[in-house]
Amino acid sequence: MKARKIIAPRTFEDGFQAIRDELDIPRSFPKEVLAAAEAATDRYVDSRADKRYIPLVAIDPPGARDLDQAFHAERRDDGFRVFYAIADVAAFVASGDPIDVEARKRGTTYYSPDLRTPLHPPVLSEDRASLLAGTDKPCLLWTIDLDAQGMPVDATLERALVQVHEAIPYAVAQERIDNGDQENLQLLKEIGLLRQQREVERGGISLNLPSQEVEEVNGSYALRFDHSIPVEGWNAQISLLTGIVAGLKMKDAKVGVLRTLPSPRKQDLRRLRREAKVLGVEWPDNMSYAEMIRTVEPDSARKSAFLLQAARSFRGAGYVWFDGELPQMSEHGAIASHYAHVTAPLRRLVDRFGNEVLLALFAGERPSDQAITDLEELPSLMGRARSRESAFERALVDYTETVVLESRIGEVCDAAVVSINDKRGLAYIQIVDPAIESSVSKKGRELGETIAVRLDAVDTNTRTLKWTVV
Repeated sequence: MKARKIIAPRTFEDGFQAIRDELDIPRSFPKEVLAAAEAATDRYVDSRADKRYIPLVAIDPPGARDLDQAFHAERRDDGFRVFYAIADVAAFVASGDPIDVEARKRGTTYYSPDLRTPLHPPVLSEDRASLLAGTDKPCLLWTIDLDAQGMPVDATLERALVQVHEAIPYAVAQERIDNGDQENLQLLKEIGLLRQQREVERGGISLNLPSQEVEEVNGSYALRFDHSIPVEGWNAQISLLTGIVAGLKMKDAKVGVLRTLPSPRKQDLRRLRREAKVLGVEWPDNMSYAEMIRTVEPDSARKSAFLLQAARSFRGAGYVWFDGELPQMSEHGAIASHYAHVTAPLRRLVDRFGNEVLLALFAGERPSDQAITDLEELPSLMGRARSRESAFERALVDYTETVVLESRIGEVCDAAVVSINDKRGLAYIQIVDPAIESSVSKKGRELGETIAVRLDAVDTNTRTLKWTVV
């Protein structure tokens, strides 16, 4: 396609706001919520362990101020010790107060290219509860001991006072690791690689599939496919480790709230093996699903199509709460373990409540009646929030696609067929430049093939594109 035309940012931003209005994503916080946030102070200030000596580092996207986590690791004779500080939102928010009531309505933080719609008022999410560098902050401090293979052998959770010594973007962290700098980050790589190996052994799945995103570029907005860098995966393994330790603690105590996802069915794996053969993607008979997925890089249309089919083998993610026997469906199939969301309480509602349960369990106590009562509503609240978040993300991308392509009707470009939906009669296509995901009629199309398509029509109101194969 031709060079991208610069489009006034207001054109995008008006559309982004229309989508927020359409999905009832609030523009601001009610006055009583803001007042409660302004008045909120650390309820546990006098009972925190002073851990400000730990040289924690936060690794986040550039410019982020809602910092949920900070990390430090040390080498031990028989393995490693991981310190993981998590924002202590419950220190400022009590069940039933105005901040909590509003957070239950939102469920999560909604991110759009022009602004953030936070779960909590900024005075908390970007200041008092955020683990900003150079400030003393209350936190929930995980201390997890690992053996030489990266397996957890002991863990504690406590309320603590910490100071994050540095907050750095992923790219900076990757550069330091590549240069051999900063022992803390070298250990992040070493532990991350070990945890990735343990993930394969468990049968866990990590898909290396680029995601379509809208980003701000030179004062306007553009589409791109995001490719992660290695440090993002290693950093994610620390969060996964914490969530697994948390989930197993809840499972053993028979009380808590877990993140769940059914494992792929046998027929799904048989179908995926057939698709790999059709696509020319080699899958040895003696190689497991988890091992296979890690060997495939999305560097061709056929491999991207295969990875997309693999991603669609996992469906039905949700949450389940329990007080007593575990429900039959309680594991996370992609992680291949019991698992709890506990590492992002500034941005995700469920984490605050899970952490309160865990604090009691690690103290050898039963969670309070209020803590258990709070669990019951979480699966439905998070289900609604996740559905709205998914619809929001897709609408933002769809709208941006129509604005970017509105002046380019009649142009022809190459596309790859990455999925076929027989029920809808559609073949889903991926265009690299600009980063477009769309669809054409499935008639005559084959999974993984490269085709030329002509843009015939654009409708910004319905956020749709019409293509013809040429």
